[in-house]
Amino acid sequence: MNHKSKWKQIKEERILYLLLLPTIVFFILFRVLPILNMRLAFFQFRAKGEWPFVGLKYFKMIFSSPAFAQILANTLIISFMKYVLLFPFFVVFALMLNEVRSWRFRKYVQVVSYLPHFLSWVVIAGIWINSLSLAGSVNQIVTFFGGEAVDFMTDRSKIRWILMICEAWRSLGWDSIIFYTAILAINPSLYEAAQIDGASRMQIIRNIILPALITPMITMFILNLGFFLNAGFDQVFNFSNQAVESTIDILDTYIYRIGIEGGQYSLATAVSLIKGIVGVFLVWVTHVFSKKLTGSGVW
Repeated sequence: MNHKSKWKQIKEERILYLLLLPTIVFFILFRVLPILNMRLAFFQFRAKGEWPFVGLKYFKMIFSSPAFAQILANTLIISFMKYVLLFPFFVVFALMLNEVRSWRFRKYVQVVSYLPHFLSWVVIAGIWINSLSLAGSVNQIVTFFGGEAVDFMTDRSKIRWILMICEAWRSLGWDSIIFYTAILAINPSLYEAAQIDGASRMQIIRNIILPALITPMITMFILNLGFFLNAGFDQVFNFSNQAVESTIDILDTYIYRIGIEGGQYSLATAVSLIKGIVGVFLVWVTHVFSKKLTGSGVW
């Protein structure tokens, strides 16, 4: 296809390209330009004039900070709970959804489980904070059965589990879509052959459905590792309070605090650069390991 044909095709499909334009602008502003300005991690920021080169000064400050070790530990723990412990539940939910025989009930479950994904974390945090407060619905049920009310949102031993359960409530239906789609793509003749051979439902799941899910499971798990150091800024920021801040303070909230609130842009950029490098490294290592173990990876 020559250049004239390409431009002709773009002109014919200009409406589709216009619909795509906001997404392109978003990625340029919030993905491409920040990468270009990552050099700020090696320079001292000045509002006017040239930025003096300081080398690894800010990286040394980060690793010498006594608070950084705790923040990093919080990030790793919360990310492990959200990206590793929750991961099997998405697959199990897709399997359970596939086993529902009633078409109407299945559609109802899908809609109800997808809806929380479209709520902002501000709304979700408001719902959960009100429900888990001392006068909330959860404590009303607890006290009704003779228990003692607990302020869950200020309990440091429970707040991480609350973040995990809240993430599951929001993402269970949405994140299971790719696995449910993979199940639907299985050739029906395989089910027919298994039934003719007298296979039970569990044998069909174990020998037909689960093998078909291996590739999407590996792909999604590797991609999730790329966000391992994120731990969910929006969620943590909205659930934070002074009582539990030391337990759920993560790298993203630390970056926000020192960068946006504290004006230490170079230091915040250095932390972000470390996050990005670790994320790329985790994806690459997991991809190589997956290639050797199963023969498939992300690329």
